[in-house]
Amino acid sequence: MRSNDAGFTLVEVLVALAIVGVALAASVRAVGLIAQNNAALRAKSLALVEAENQMAELRLARIMPSPGRQLVNCPQGGQAMQCEQVFPNSDNTNIRQVMIRVHPDGDPDRVLAQVNGFLSALP
Repeated sequence: MRSNDAGFTLVEVLVALAIVGVALAASVRAVGLIAQNNAALRAKSLALVEAENQMAELRLARIMPSPGRQLVNCPQGGQAMQCEQVFPNSDNTNIRQVMIRVHPDGDPDRVLAQVNGFLSALP
C-alpha cells in the first residue's frame, strides 16, 4: 500500500547528508590551508623587514666589516630569527658586498628572506 504523502525517503536524506558532509570537509581543509599560508607569508614579511633593517643599520654605522660571516639573533614580531651576514672579499677596498639571509631560529637551511647590497667607505 503506497502513501501519497509528499516528503523525502530515508535514502534521499542520507545521500543529501553525505554530500553536505563532503562539502563541509572540503571547506574545513581549505580554511586550514589558508591559515597555514597566512602564517608563512607573515613570517616571510617579517624576515624581509628584518633583513632590510640589518642592511640599513650596516649602512648607517659606516664601517667596513672584514670579509667573513656573522650570525646575529634578530627577533621580529615575536618570532625568533637569525640573520646571517656574509661579507665576501672584494678587490676594491672602498666597497664591500653584503648578503643578509634571515633564517628561522634553529633552522639554518631554510631561508625566509635574502637582501643583497653594498657598503661604501666613501662619504
